[in-house]
Order: sequence, then structure tokens, then C-alpha cells
Amino acid sequence: MTSGLDRETLELSLEAFRDFATENLSDEVLLDLDARDEFPVDLVRELCGSGLGIQLLFIDEEYGGMGGGAFDVYRVCEALARVDLGIATGVLATFLGSDPIRFGGTEAQKKHWLGRIAEEGLLFAYCATEPEAGSDLGALKSTAERIEEDGEVVGYSINGSKQWISNGGYADVYTVLATAPDGPSWFIVEAGAKGLSPGQPEDKHGIRASNTAAVGFTDVVVDADRLVGGQEGQGLLQAQAVFGYTRLMVAAFGLGGGWAALDRAIPYSTERVQGGSPLSEKQGFTHKLIVPNVAWLEAGRAYIEDTARRIDSGEGSLNTEGAIAKYLSSEAGLRAAEASIQALGGYGYTREYMVEKIRRDVRITTIYEGTSEILEMTIARDLWQLHLKTRGEHFHTRARTFETLHSSSPELGANTVALAFHALAEVLERSRVARLTRNQHLLFRLGELIAYVEGAAGLVGRAAESAAGSLDSKADRRTSSESLAILGRICAREAALMVASQGLQLVIGAGGVAVPDGVGDLEAAMNVARIHQAQQGLMEDLNLAADRLYDRQSV
Repeated sequence: MTSGLDRETLELSLEAFRDFATENLSDEVLLDLDARDEFPVDLVRELCGSGLGIQLLFIDEEYGGMGGGAFDVYRVCEALARVDLGIATGVLATFLGSDPIRFGGTEAQKKHWLGRIAEEGLLFAYCATEPEAGSDLGALKSTAERIEEDGEVVGYSINGSKQWISNGGYADVYTVLATAPDGPSWFIVEAGAKGLSPGQPEDKHGIRASNTAAVGFTDVVVDADRLVGGQEGQGLLQAQAVFGYTRLMVAAFGLGGGWAALDRAIPYSTERVQGGSPLSEKQGFTHKLIVPNVAWLEAGRAYIEDTARRIDSGEGSLNTEGAIAKYLSSEAGLRAAEASIQALGGYGYTREYMVEKIRRDVRITTIYEGTSEILEMTIARDLWQLHLKTRGEHFHTRARTFETLHSSSPELGANTVALAFHALAEVLERSRVARLTRNQHLLFRLGELIAYVEGAAGLVGRAAESAAGSLDSKADRRTSSESLAILGRICAREAALMVASQGLQLVIGAGGVAVPDGVGDLEAAMNVARIHQAQQGLMEDLNLAADRLYDRQSV
């Protein structure tokens, strides 16, 4: 069973947002907001209210919304981020803040609060993070004490402090995670409640068009019907239930931010002449700063789209897949923005040009909704368990799938993905035998390697679907089937080489093989020589990718 909008409705919604952005959010306006560190609350309320109604995409039809699915949310979030990540964060905060209600609330709570978001465009804030707990939701210090009358719980008194809260100074409603007698629980607190005290806006590195503030709670009293779900102790489960979904939103932010930067660097390179020819005609420019970043952004897109499709098909929250999507896309977006500053040289380093701002903005996507390091841990832990449960066969099985794909479509680079998966399986198995995962650093680096191999696999798979005409009807189509195949081969080679070099380094460096006698055996088991051989054709593919990206004939 699928969910979400039809293609025409989604495209009309995206077009309406682009028109709104053209009219209200020019580069000049956005640079001015950034310079003044101003949250344009009226514009955000127009976006999430009668002016545009973008909030309706996130609300189920039964509560007055349009019932957008994960795929629709990804497309909208990418579009938001391509305009401004600060404003996108202000929108995200409402839907993150309402998620505990959407996924854990009672029917009456959903009808009331989601209905009000749809009808009134309420702004929400998600109050989970604390000054000393950070991303560790299990280390909460905020409390919610029961208020009882005649032996019946009639309300709660909330005390505590929350940090880094988006929309913290402007929200109409706050969802607050606090420890009740039976465990962590979510509560709904309206603005203006006695004892609720938003702090001053944080002076941030980026996303300065968003509001971020600490929020204090001193004896804030709420009625019992403000306990989300009506049962104490469900808070962490309710939070975890949406990680796959919310991390997909931030993955789309990284994707949109990265492309926003490249969309400025690429035209610049066609106009900027050095040494008698445009930068766009120089391999030293395109093959370092442009093509690899396009490739990995599109790998992130492939993984986002596959995960979104699976969520919409009812496969669950897919928290591990959401972590991989966010890790790939946020890191790719950051690299693309960094490269775009380099691409523009001195101009890129000045605040007059948008890429400097985009680079500062996109940095947050590697931090909020789970830092890249937390995601590495999540990915490694979850896939390590799969490796153990399948007696080391999980990644070998993945490899055989791509070997089959290669037999029917040898132009996609699926054989190189297969080599990467086989090598990854060997690295994990040597780590198991030698008990190397006692080294936290090794475990985190395994998470990184897994993410990049899965990203390359996703892009190759997307190229195959595009060639077969089986992409989701709502998929982004800015990249042709032929170009996807080229980019897939580029990513597959890089991912395989990462495993061959870094995986080998990790196992040897952690004492997993005897030196020197065991090194050759490990190299043979990982097929390192074949991975090196698979690098053949890389320069040609970089040339082809650049030619297609700049819409010129290959020579």
C-alpha cells in the first residue's frame, strides 16, 4: 500500500512554492536576513498558513491536510533547502514538533492539534535536547511531576531546561520530553503558559534566518490530556518511531543545500576565463570541484528516494536507512558547498555571494537530527547485528544481487559495487574473529564505509530503474539515465577503493592480522587487486560526466 500525493498535485505544490520564493525570497532578501540574524516569522507563517499552506502537505487528510507521504516530504524539503536552509528549518521545526503527536498521540490529540496546524498554521517547537544531555535522550533531567486530586492524575508540573530549540522563541506550541514517574514522556505546552520562558536567540554560525533558543520550564502546569498518548513512559519509543522519517527530511536539506551551491558554481565556471579558456573546460576544476560532488549528491538522492518509497509502502520507520540517507546527503551537501566556495575563489569567500552563506547553513545538516558521528554508530551497530545474524552472509548476499544486475546491465558498474560489498563482508568478518569492534573508532569507520557502499549501490540501482523506465512517478528527473550510469560507476569505484584501502588499514591497524604473513591473505580475500583493476576507465567517466553536466559533446 502506497501513500501520498499524486504526481500532478506534488508538482503543482512545488511550483507554488517556487513562485512564492521568487516573489518573497530573493538572494538580496536572504543575505539581508542572514546579516541581521533575523527570523522572518511573518514569512514563515505565510508559508505555513493561508499564504501558501505548505503545512498541509505534512498533515493527514483526515485531520484537514493533503496527506503527503515520505516521498512528497523529501521533494518539498529539498525545494525549501535550495532556497534557504534557515527558513526550511523553521518549517521543519513545526513538523518535527508535531511528530510525537502524529505518531504517538491519542485520536483526540491528533484531531485537535494536527487539525489546528492544518487550519491555523500553528508553529511548533520540538523540545528534547538538553544542555548536558545533547543527543542522548536517555540522559534527561527535565521532570514532570504528577498533580493528583482524589487519587486521580489531573495534570503535571514540568521543570527543566531545553537547548538548541528551533522556533524556541516563536512557537505557538511546544512538545516537551520530560521524565514522568513511569518514564520519559512527551507533553504539549502552549505558548504563554506560566513558567515557560524562551531564551535569547542563539548567535549561530549558519541558518541565521531560523530562530534557535533555549527554553526553560519552571513549574509549568499542564492538564493530564496534554500527556501525549495518554500513557507515561512512551516518550523514547515515540521519538525513535520517527527517526527514519525525520532524518530523511534533513537528508533532503543536505541534498538541496549542496545543489544550491553547485547551481551557482557551475554557471560561474562557464563564464570565468583563466589561461585563455573557461574553468568549465579544465579537468583540474571540474574533476575535483564539480563532478565528484554531483555524483555523491545524486547517490544521496538515490538512497533518499528508495527509503522514502519503502516508508510509503508500509515497511516501517526504517531508522537505519534514514541514518544512511542523512549521513550520505548531509556530508555530500557540506562537501559540495565547500567546493563551491573554492570554485568561486575570492568571490566565494565573501558574504556578497550566496555560496559563503550556503556553506555556513548546510553545516547544520551534519549536526541536528543526529550528528554524523551518531549516525556512523547507528549504521555500524545495526549492520553489525545483521552481519552476525546472517553468519557473515549479509553483504555477500547484497554483492550477489549486483552481480546478477551486472550480467544483464554491464554498463552500470554493478560489478564494482559487488566487489565493494564482498570486501566489506570480509572486513566485518575479520573484525568479528579478532574482536576488533571493542575499538570504538573502528566501529565508527565501519559505519562510514557501509554508508558509502550502500550509497553507491543505491545510485547504480537508480540508474538501472531509470534505464528500465521504472522510477517512481514522482522522482526527480534532472539527471538522465545515461548520466546516472556514469555517476554510478564513479561512485562505485570510489566506494570500493575506500573499503580496499581504509578497511585494510583498519583491520591491520587494530591487530586483526599477523604482519607481514597475513596481509596478503586478507588482500586476496578482499579482492583488492580486482578493486584496483576496476578503477580502469575512471578518467573517461569523469570526462563524460563533465561533458554531460555542461551540455557539451564528448570529444
